[in-house]
Amino acid sequence: MSDHKDPQSPLPSPVFPQQKQWDFRKREGIYESDTTALIRRLLEEDTISEDQRRAWERWRNDPEALK
Repeated sequence: MSDHKDPQSPLPSPVFPQQKQWDFRKREGIYESDTTALIRRLLEEDTISEDQRRAWERWRNDPEALK
């Protein structure tokens, strides 16, 4: 078997313990929902941000997604 990996094959997504608690704070001075604040906080995590970037690139470059 070859050690060569297909660049289009997805890498495993990051896995965090079930009891992981994400601390987040809403921005002051503007309206921000809890959901938006949590997502903003999640994207500050390098592994999540990279995973989402790869997923976006796969989706954007997938000709089947356009059908």
